[in-house]
Amino acid sequence: MGLFKDFKEDFAQAVNELTPGSDDMDIAEKDDLIVDTLGEDVDVQSELSKLDGLLEQVSATETKPQQEKPVTIAEVKETELVNSVRKTEKEERKMDNVNVNNGAIADETSIITKGTTLTGDITSAGSFDIQGTINGNVSCNGKMVVTGTINGNSSSSEFFADVAKIEGEVVSTGTVKVGAGSVIIGNISATSAVIAGAVKGDIDVQGPVVIDTSAVIMGNIKSRSVQINNGAVIEGFCSQCYAEIDVEGIFGNK
Repeated sequence: MGLFKDFKEDFAQAVNELTPGSDDMDIAEKDDLIVDTLGEDVDVQSELSKLDGLLEQVSATETKPQQEKPVTIAEVKETELVNSVRKTEKEERKMDNVNVNNGAIADETSIITKGTTLTGDITSAGSFDIQGTINGNVSCNGKMVVTGTINGNSSSSEFFADVAKIEGEVVSTGTVKVGAGSVIIGNISATSAVIAGAVKGDIDVQGPVVIDTSAVIMGNIKSRSVQINNGAVIEGFCSQCYAEIDVEGIFGNK
């Protein structure tokens, strides 16, 4: 308190010197005025605690995560509808690319001339006459005649290979004819077949199969009926699983 008292006396003297006309006021009164102004005790710890509390409130407000906007039922339904439409369009495009044979057969024939090499998958609503080389899958709605080379799978309504080389699966909704001098490395699937060339793969035919004299087959044969001409070579099992005869019934069930 001695420090505050000395400060008051110095302050009162300075004010008295700056205001010479104020001798009427008693110095003691001035001292009382100063004491009334500065004499209040300030609780420093309390004020600091208040400031700390305010600081914590401001920090909590700034760091409080913003609540996500609630999603309405209408928005959810709209999202599901958009996703469903996109999925349907994607499936339709996929079906158009894969199931070309489901369409009508166009009255036209695309010719791949000898000496021509194409790389990539090709499709046609008509027929194909392939004399060159195709490195890719080939698909058409009509007849496919191959006298060249196909390195890929083929799909058509009717297939005929004459002195051709094919490495890939052959699928036909009709007849498959493999002429003498042709080589097919891959499975064959059709409703009927005539084999006079070389086939390395399984043959799955819903109807009859004719194996000619010059045929060489390395694979299993599944058909309704099979005719094997003298001289043909077959390495594999032959099953008439599509026959209408109940084989197990003939021998009786045990």
